[in-house]
This record gives sequence, structure tokens and C-alpha cells, in this order.
Amino acid sequence: MNAVKIKEDIFWVGVNDYQTTLFEGMWPIEQEGVSYNAYVINDEKVAIIDTVKSIKADEYIEKIKSIIGNKKVDYLIVNHMEPDHSSGIIELLAEYPDIKIVGNKKTFPIMNNFYQITENLHEVCEGDTLCLGKHTLQFFMTPMVHWPESMVTYDTIDKVLFSMDVFGSFKAPVGSIFDDENDLAAFEEPTRRYYACIVGKVAGQALKALNKLGGIEIGTICPSHGLIWRDNPKYILDMYVKMSSKVTDSGVVIAYGSMYGCTQKAAETLAIALKNEGVGEVKLYNVAKTDISFIISDIWKYKGLFLGAPSYYGQIFPKMANLLYKLSEIKVDNHKVGFFADYSWSGGADKNFSAFIECAKVDVIDEILMIKGTPDEQDVLALNTLAKEMAEAIK
Repeated sequence: MNAVKIKEDIFWVGVNDYQTTLFEGMWPIEQEGVSYNAYVINDEKVAIIDTVKSIKADEYIEKIKSIIGNKKVDYLIVNHMEPDHSSGIIELLAEYPDIKIVGNKKTFPIMNNFYQITENLHEVCEGDTLCLGKHTLQFFMTPMVHWPESMVTYDTIDKVLFSMDVFGSFKAPVGSIFDDENDLAAFEEPTRRYYACIVGKVAGQALKALNKLGGIEIGTICPSHGLIWRDNPKYILDMYVKMSSKVTDSGVVIAYGSMYGCTQKAAETLAIALKNEGVGEVKLYNVAKTDISFIISDIWKYKGLFLGAPSYYGQIFPKMANLLYKLSEIKVDNHKVGFFADYSWSGGADKNFSAFIECAKVDVIDEILMIKGTPDEQDVLALNTLAKEMAEAIK
């Protein structure tokens, strides 16, 4: 896409990335891509808000020039130093070496660490303003959403919030960057997956930031990833408040690992029993086949969670260990959780589950169900009891 006009003097100069397969080296995005959104305010003084990932820097600079022509760039506003938003800074400075770089006191040490940039820096604090002519920008600090230097920029004239990673999502917009020209339902899961994996660990800080931003009039939201919200910014505001408040829907995720099918049979038995108990939404995931980002996305959505795994050399099935690590990080303290562990000659998975329960402070519906080999009749009865307890717990 070419540069896109958002307001009279405000333009999108971002890029779509379909080359990167793993966002942050972890989260699959090869199917839907991701956008790196950056913006230009073409006023008496020209301000650029954020750069893009360096692999797309040429396209980004070309778009800037298509808007400002031969004008100089006065300011680069750095809302966030993560390299998907900042690594294009080297190419930008090569083109516009006299730019004054605007950030907060936590921005510049990270900038020096990444790019050894120490000159032409302008520090701003909470509530500070910067006049560009017609437009006045105001800055709000949002620390640990999701890095310590994170901040957002607000255009007080057009009521545009340049929100950094807040209100972002996976999935590159196709054909149009605006909410009213896209299928919002198609962005719901990529938004939740992005939030759960990237922001979920700091949900408390995110909620504080959202409460702070609730005090300003917002007409348009311009995040660093995903759609520009010009028609219905309340949609993404409400979605982010719900996710940050850890409000869940009635449903159950069953995530399991299985080497030879025994644990899988237990998981499938649970799924059938949950349906028989009237649970409307039941999601069944094999952790060896589904990337944990998709599992975590649904865990963030639904109230109930079952985790099941076989023992593996006295420990737990490694793919489940990976999921437990991430769940310990983001917390599932607002869930009802049940556990089942399978073993052949000795346990081990149960010890890992017990450690997770203690570390993550989860609300457990019952003791860990231990199954030896293929679930027998008594195991099936116990699994049905677990399903009934879960169905009652999430009502």
C-alpha cells in the first residue's frame, strides 16, 4: 500500500511484513503477517511517529518522501524501543541526519544499547507537550506496557492517539488499514492472541494505562500493529479493557500432550463429558501439534482449563512444560483449572503440575487425576466426575 491519509495532516507510512515467520522469534505469523505502523504529521514542523522493522525501511522512507517531498524532518517520536518499531532508525537518520529524537528518560539508554545513538535527543515527561504548528502533541507514560520506556503520543487537535503496542494485533490489514473497511470479526482472534502472548504478562499495567487514557477524548486510535480505528475506537477499547481485566467467557480449553494416545483418550473423554454437562464451548488442543500461542489465546478467552500430560523420564512431557512456563508468566489465576496425568511405570508429570499450581496460584477444582496407561472404566468415571465439577465451577 502507498502512504494513507488519516487526517488532513496525518498519514500512515507503515508497512506489512509477510517475510517474518516468527514474531519475537516465537509466535507464528507466516499465514496472516503483521503490520508495523508508523505515522507522519506534516505540519509547519514535520514529526514522524516511530520507525519500522529495518527489513522494510526503504519502503517506509519512500512513503515519507511521498508525503513531505523535500521538506526536512524535525522530530522522530519514539513511543517504544522494541526493534520491530525502532530498527529502521539507522536508515531514517541516514536520510535525515538532523532529526531531533523525542523520547523519555528510559528510552535513550535502550537506544544507545541497540544503536549507539546519543545525540539530538529531546527528553519528555508525563503530560509534556510539543507544538508542531497547527498540531500539539502530548505525551503519556505507559511503563511496562510492555517495556519500561513505553509511552503514547496524543494529538490534542485531531484527538488522535498514537498508542504504541496498546490496541495492537497480529494480522496485516489487506487493502485498507481502517476498521470500517475491514471485517472486525477476522481480527478478533489475532488481537487476542497478540494480547495474550505479548501483553498478557503485564495485564495489570495495561489496565492502569487504559484507565489513564480513559481521561482523554479519543477520536482515532493509531496503534503500532493492526488496524487504525477511526470509525469505532470503542470496539478495540472495550476489547482491551475486557482482556486486561481478565474477564472470561463460559467455556473450557483442554490442552494435552500424548506420546502414544493414552492421554489423548483421556482428553477426548473429558471433552465429551463436558458437552454432556452442557458446556457450550470446548476447545481441544494437542500441545505437540498446535503452537502454544493459539492455545494461550483461547485460554485467555475461556474460564475453564484442563491440562493433561504423560510423564517423561520422571518429569513432564516437554511440550507441556513449555506451555506451563508461559502460563506461569501470564497467570491464570482467574480460571478454574483441572489436571490429569498419565504414566506407565512411575509418575513425574504430577510433580510438575503440583509445582505449577503452587507457583501460579491457580484455582484447582480437584486433585490431579492419575491414570496408568490406557484409561480404564474407573478412569472414565473419574474423568466424567472432573467434567461435572468443571461445568458447575464455570457456570
